[in-house]
Amino acid sequence: MSDTHPPSQRKLKPGTPVVLFGVPFDVVTISQTIAFVGQMIASKRPHQLVMADVGFVVRALKDVEVHRILIEAHLILCDGMPLLLASQRLGNPLPELVAGFDLVPALLSAAEKNGWRVFFLGGKEEIVRRALDNLRAQHPRLTVAGHLSPPSAPLAEMDNAGICRAIREAKPDILLISLGCPKQEMWLNMHCRALGVPVSIGIGHTIDFLAGAIPRAPMWLQRFGLERAFWLMREPRRLFWRYMTDLWFFTWHFVVQWWEFHVHRRRVARYRRLTVVAEKTESGFELVMLPPRFDAAVVRDHEWLWKCLIVSPSHLVFDMTHVQFIDSTGVGLLVRLHKNLAASNCQFVLAKLSPIALQSLERLHMQELLTIAVDLNAAKAVIAARTGEVHAAVALDLSAAPKPLAWHGEITAANLEALRHLSESYLESCAAELKNVVIDLSDVTFISSAGVGLMGRLKKHGRLRGVEVLFVNPQSDVLKVIRTFRLEQYLFGGSKLESP
Repeated sequence: MSDTHPPSQRKLKPGTPVVLFGVPFDVVTISQTIAFVGQMIASKRPHQLVMADVGFVVRALKDVEVHRILIEAHLILCDGMPLLLASQRLGNPLPELVAGFDLVPALLSAAEKNGWRVFFLGGKEEIVRRALDNLRAQHPRLTVAGHLSPPSAPLAEMDNAGICRAIREAKPDILLISLGCPKQEMWLNMHCRALGVPVSIGIGHTIDFLAGAIPRAPMWLQRFGLERAFWLMREPRRLFWRYMTDLWFFTWHFVVQWWEFHVHRRRVARYRRLTVVAEKTESGFELVMLPPRFDAAVVRDHEWLWKCLIVSPSHLVFDMTHVQFIDSTGVGLLVRLHKNLAASNCQFVLAKLSPIALQSLERLHMQELLTIAVDLNAAKAVIAARTGEVHAAVALDLSAAPKPLAWHGEITAANLEALRHLSESYLESCAAELKNVVIDLSDVTFISSAGVGLMGRLKKHGRLRGVEVLFVNPQSDVLKVIRTFRLEQYLFGGSKLESP
């Protein structure tokens, strides 16, 4: 369909990402990123962009919640030369470095040209004011919708309601947030949808560069992507051990992924004709059988099939019995299908994984994201169970003596709005008769940071109506996510906390 539009009106779509160390990086340049931002603003729907460097990737390897935030982002950009070099050595190169110091100035120039409204959140007040003065001199027609420099505080102690209110009233098209990584990404993941800002990006110390507080590296260092080496030379005491720790952890995982890539690739080199077979089953889901080698070439050759599966979404099962090699593009396709089908409330299950395929996914920490079943019958059962969870993430009981409200399954962006609507309806119905409203989390297997944000909003919503919302019985994985935000005392302070 896009071929019928003139070139200036064609809608760009992110292709299959390249998965490096469990993070699906989008294959885009800076100019393409600006084009995607324009489309996001035109859509008027909220989007979160993430610029991930080596430190961020290392954190994602250690922290399942940070990993989930990266997976849920609408665009993940490569902000580190080691990542770019790793993609080249692993056979699926990213086109270029999309560093914050280069992207943000280009984005602000595009904002001036297109009349996009920009809001700055975070950073020291003095630094932000200097940055705005510089921007007014460089971009006199740039519309700054507002700026806010909240006091430094943990996420739980920030005036989130006031911050969100100020941003909504300013009605920006682009939100640039400088709270430090990964705090800024966690904050955005919790509030992005409620803000309604079309494009939100965590820019970290780029605000200091805009203010002139830190200089850029010499041009020859920039060309080789060695900007962070320049910072290390300027602040060795503060940065040395952090950089060295991250680099060691990163290097080890790169060696493992490189070794696996080359060894398994040689084993399947004899497979020349590789065909993906897709069929509709009697159970109503699409079944796709993958060949022994599932790599970038196979993904490119069957791009028409992946487009069909995304354009006309249905429950999907990948039979991976014969897979003996899967590269970063193959894993990237799995992530792409997972995100697109989840947005359509469709289930995506990997079934009958060969030992090599399972090992590859585990090393990339993909087993925490993708649903895996031992055989096709188990996949069918998972689809039936998960479909019920998506459409009934909350059990609503409006009888005269209501039972505790029960949340179920995974609480993610896919079911967040339905969960919010039903939970608030339940709260409204009980406010006149009950002093305490109980929400039972015993059946919740995972909760994203956006779900944690909903818990906080429901807590405040209840107190405005004289009702205390009590969350009880969280599973250990759910409790681990909540502890990441240091919200355990706030959310469970007055309730009976029982965790397995």
